[in-house]
Amino acid sequence: MTTILLPTTVDGVPDLPDGVRVVRYDVAAPPPPEAADAEVVVVWGNPAERLRELATAARSVRWVQTLMAGPDAVLAAGFPDDAVVTSGRGLHDATVTEHVLALLLAGVRRVPDLVRAQQEHRWAGELGGLQPLHPAGEVRTLLGAHVTVWGFGSIAARLAPVLRALGAEVTGVARTAGERHGTRVVTADDLPDVLPRTDVLVGLLPDLPGTRGAIDAHVLDLLPTGAWLVNAGRGSTLDEDALLAAVRGGRLGGAALDVFATEPLPADSPLWDEPRVLVSPHAAGGRPVGWEDLVADNAARFVAGRPLRNVVER
Repeated sequence: MTTILLPTTVDGVPDLPDGVRVVRYDVAAPPPPEAADAEVVVVWGNPAERLRELATAARSVRWVQTLMAGPDAVLAAGFPDDAVVTSGRGLHDATVTEHVLALLLAGVRRVPDLVRAQQEHRWAGELGGLQPLHPAGEVRTLLGAHVTVWGFGSIAARLAPVLRALGAEVTGVARTAGERHGTRVVTADDLPDVLPRTDVLVGLLPDLPGTRGAIDAHVLDLLPTGAWLVNAGRGSTLDEDALLAAVRGGRLGGAALDVFATEPLPADSPLWDEPRVLVSPHAAGGRPVGWEDLVADNAARFVAGRPLRNVVER
């Protein structure tokens, strides 16, 4: 009998093969007694401290399935080195694409300014009426805009066609260059050539040693005046001080951020009060669409001794 720990943070139960016993556990509570014998642990919404406790208790675990797109929290929790870790890659493609698009359009179409004007009961004539399609030093539309997506995985593959449908030219940035899903993909070595003609930079980078602080002052300085930044990858990948300096100095048109170096964002963070920064409370994902199918498929593979999907290199 294989015991799988399934968090109460998800509804439903996947269609599991015979011989698999499901034990529900509360992610906010100490590990259940069954953790000691569990071979499989599913992770979703676990507080960091409780996840570390679970990793310590589940010493017989052979496979850890996180429903998050990024596995960083699981990798840092301390599960046994020989346990296979699989990610929730693909479960958040649709919802993150929606949110990134919402943040991007909110910035480009000046939605925060519209909201402030409404709160003041002020008709913001400067944002409406007759205006140029491409004013100098500003990005006001996706028509003809160049969007660079840094971190070209499954989310970017879903996002890119949507951006193109709205009239944007899309370039991806990943570890390996080539063409993916109809999108030209370059490497970070090509950023000095790509960023000076980028109207919107979208960050979808994971939290890895090589990506921490990747979107730094040098990267932001390469962007043209008026460009926007949207970050929905991990907060650790962005130098927030450099971003504030670029926005306040008029170098960037603004930024829409869904992730931050410290979450929740501290109340004294200057990002809250910066009118050209839109703060989103890590809301892009939060809904692992199709998690039951992924867990069911991987459970069948696990029982049969076949390779699992979304294995994370450790």
